[in-house]
Amino acid sequence: MIALLDYGSGNLRSVHKALLKAGATVRIVQRAAEMADAHAAVLPGVGAFDDCIQALQRQGLLEASRDFIQSGRPFLGICVGYQALFDKSEEFNSRAAGLGVFPGRVVRFSAQGGLKVPQIGWNQLEITRPDCPIFRGIPSGSYVYFVHSFFPKPADPSIAATLTTYGETFASAVWRGNVFATQFHPEKSQTIGLRLLGNFVELTEK
Repeated sequence: MIALLDYGSGNLRSVHKALLKAGATVRIVQRAAEMADAHAAVLPGVGAFDDCIQALQRQGLLEASRDFIQSGRPFLGICVGYQALFDKSEEFNSRAAGLGVFPGRVVRFSAQGGLKVPQIGWNQLEITRPDCPIFRGIPSGSYVYFVHSFFPKPADPSIAATLTTYGETFASAVWRGNVFATQFHPEKSQTIGLRLLGNFVELTEK
């Protein structure tokens, strides 16, 4: 069973449907106690970093997510749920501290050179960690769907599982141990996204 964290994120329903299509049994959770017996957890997200962190904190899900990750069970962050795993964000002079699972900060794309911000649409993945379990069977160069103005800059670049270039090259997915995260939206990335989510579901069965 996968715990899908519900703190009011706009993409919760689409992630839920995609996980079900990928073969998962899903529980939508709003309280820490509901995560206790889950085999894995997914933190979705769209919108502002501070709103995400504050909502998780109000519901007791922030510390519960830290505890869940420390338990060694698979954990997947998506979009703002990816950004929340880092120390802090520069978004709107953010004051909220992130989960701090990965050292680093979340920064904004530069609009110099006429770059359109946010990045909205399909872009390619350069898979730099082919051993990453959630990218099994996904070829480098695959296209996935992005909607974002900000992205994390990991202090440890070796955690980057994929890179993507949009004006500049950034870590579009990271992996360390039992924690996976994507800046792109697998739930909107059609066949490639479903393959990724299916690979994540398989981790819960081992």
